Amino acid sequence: MAAPPGFAEHCAQLLAPHGPVRLKRMFGGHGLYVDELFIALISRQTLYLKADDATREQFRAAGGRIFAPQMPGRGVVELPYWTVPEEALESDAAMAPWARLAIGAALRARAAAGRRQAAASPRAANSCAVVMSGLSRVEVIAGSG
Repeated sequence: MAAPPGFAEHCAQLLAPHGPVRLKRMFGGHGLYVDELFIALISRQTLYLKADDATREQFRAAGGRIFAPQMPGRGVVELPYWTVPEEALESDAAMAPWARLAIGAALRARAAAGRRQAAASPRAANSCAVVMSGLSRVEVIAGSG
């Protein structure tokens, strides 16, 4: 997909209804954070949103393509980020359902990472960590003990 100048800023505007958006330059592209939650990346002027087992098929069914960069020494590596339909790039209303899927996938990934960290650290297992706030819900992981 060819993108006009300012494509990263355009994508940030499309995601803005879901919370404060931060663009970060990375690997020749951009990372996009909503409420400090990494939900998207831009590579070669193409937007990719985070997906997981719960959402991957929705992206695939809409004609999405997985982000599969060539990694030095590793070949092509598929990462859990997918393109959105062209029409989703036309308005924040059209982007909204895709953004919600990406936010959900990012929240689940963050919760899973918190559980892995808690399992690896006895001290962390006895604490309570807020995983994400400021979106549509707050997920709390409480340690046992």
